[in-house]
Amino acid sequence: MRFSSLGSGSKGNAALVESGTTSILIDCGFSVKQIETRLERLARNAGNITAILITHEHADHVSGLAALTQRYRTPVWITRGTFHGLADKNIPEVNFFKSHSAFTIGDINITPAPVPHDAREPTQFVFECNGKRLGVLSDVGKVTPHLERLFTNLDSIFIESNHCINMLQVGPYPRFLKERVGGGLGHLSNDQCVDFLKKIGCDQMQHIIAGHISEKNNCPQLVQTILSSALNLQGDRIKIASQDRGIGWCEVI
Repeated sequence: MRFSSLGSGSKGNAALVESGTTSILIDCGFSVKQIETRLERLARNAGNITAILITHEHADHVSGLAALTQRYRTPVWITRGTFHGLADKNIPEVNFFKSHSAFTIGDINITPAPVPHDAREPTQFVFECNGKRLGVLSDVGKVTPHLERLFTNLDSIFIESNHCINMLQVGPYPRFLKERVGGGLGHLSNDQCVDFLKKIGCDQMQHIIAGHISEKNNCPQLVQTILSSALNLQGDRIKIASQDRGIGWCEVI
C-alpha cells in the first residue's frame, strides 16, 4: 500500500491511496486541470482512478468533484449527509457508505470514522491492505475516544497539524474565524496533533505525514520541529504535505 498527497491546505485538498490495481482519490478540492497536473507529478492518470472517496462537503475538498466525475465517470463514495451538503450534485455514479460501517474498494478495506467538524456528516478513514494500516485524519476539531481506539496500531498516518494556538490568537483572522478554527468543530492544533500521536503510539510508524497546515497561523518548519522534538523522532519519518506540492509516494510496507 502507498500514499501520496496532491496538495493539502485551505486552498485545496486531495490525496491518493493505492494497492495493486486499486487507486483511491481522497477528496477532490482542485480544478480538473489541477488534479490532472498534480497526478502527472505522481506518474498517474485521472482516467485510471478506481474511486473517489469524500470526507466532507467543504469547497476545499470537493470543488472539482462534479466536473472530474463527469469527465472520467469515476464512481464516488460518500455519506448521505455529505452528499446532501454538496453544492453540485451532478455526479454520474454515487455509492453511499455509513460512517460506522467498514467497506471495501478493490484491494483496500476502509473503516470510516465520524469526526467533530462543522459539516453535515464528516468522516476520516483507516485503510487496510495486506496486514498494513494507514490512518488519514484531517479537518477535525477535537479527538474522541472512538478515534483513539480506531487509530491505534497504525503503520503510517496522515494527520492534520493545522495551527499554532498562539499564532492563531494573535493572527489576522477575525474573532469568529479564530473561534471556528480553534473550536471543537474546527481543526487540530499542533499541540492536539502531538497529544493524539502520543496517545495512539507512533514509535513503530513508518511515516508521520503532517498536513492541512495553515499559511497564516502556522508554518511547516514549526510543525516539523514540534513533532520531532515532542515525539523524539528523527530522520525522514516525519514529513510535511504542502499546499502547492503535497507529498510524493510513501510506501507502507
